[in-house]
Amino acid sequence: MKIEGVIFDWAGTTVDYGCFAPVRAFAEIFREYGIEATMEETRKPMGMLKWDHIKTMLSMERINGEWLHVHGRPWTDRDVDEMHDKFSAKLMGILHEYAEVKPFVKEAVEELRRRNIKIGSTTGYTDAMMEIVVPKAAENGYAPDFWISPNSVGNLGRPYPYMIFENMKQLKLSDVHHVIKVGDTVSDVKEGVCAGVISVGVLEGSSELGYSQEEYSSLTEEERENAKRQAGEKFMEAEADYVIEHLGQLTDLIDRLEA
Repeated sequence: MKIEGVIFDWAGTTVDYGCFAPVRAFAEIFREYGIEATMEETRKPMGMLKWDHIKTMLSMERINGEWLHVHGRPWTDRDVDEMHDKFSAKLMGILHEYAEVKPFVKEAVEELRRRNIKIGSTTGYTDAMMEIVVPKAAENGYAPDFWISPNSVGNLGRPYPYMIFENMKQLKLSDVHHVIKVGDTVSDVKEGVCAGVISVGVLEGSSELGYSQEEYSSLTEEERENAKRQAGEKFMEAEADYVIEHLGQLTDLIDRLEA
């Protein structure tokens, strides 16, 4: 089997180690509405279209109860719209600070290009957000052959497979079985599963781990292994085909698949 293309996620996978830009903006918005969301609650829907992410958080039992207590009424889609507009404004103001390319990305991309493997990408960001992230990431050394946001597929973001299919169309990839999707969230894995491609979860620097590079480095070996095991289990429960520690292991995985 010859791998034709690899489709990467963005934040937490190729840029923004730990996926902190959206976490920061989500936390600030919910705090503005009188709700202190936990890190676990904030990260659980990560990878979704951001409007869907906010709605999913509001639907969580604890947060829904907090909303009723604070606001004295159920939340509505109009509230989601309002929160999303404020979230987008906050995120747009900080995205340029979170486009640093993660370790092993440049080397992995160079090797993929050497092998004539196309490089695509999907995201939970909007087109407007990507207009900030894409050129900044390119300045920092990462530029895929194609990118797409949920805006271009009728806002049917993950876990819907349509962004992957549009990548395949634009990059002229012929067979889902010869395409790999790599991401750092359960939503990424489910997107790949729904599309029928080879779905791969990446651990280090992922939203599922939720550590900054400095925090991760300060962990003991036992703490790192436990954190990776727990995140890997989440990926496998979402039906990931493979889990890798970092993108430095991607070409080894491709070698095994092609063998």
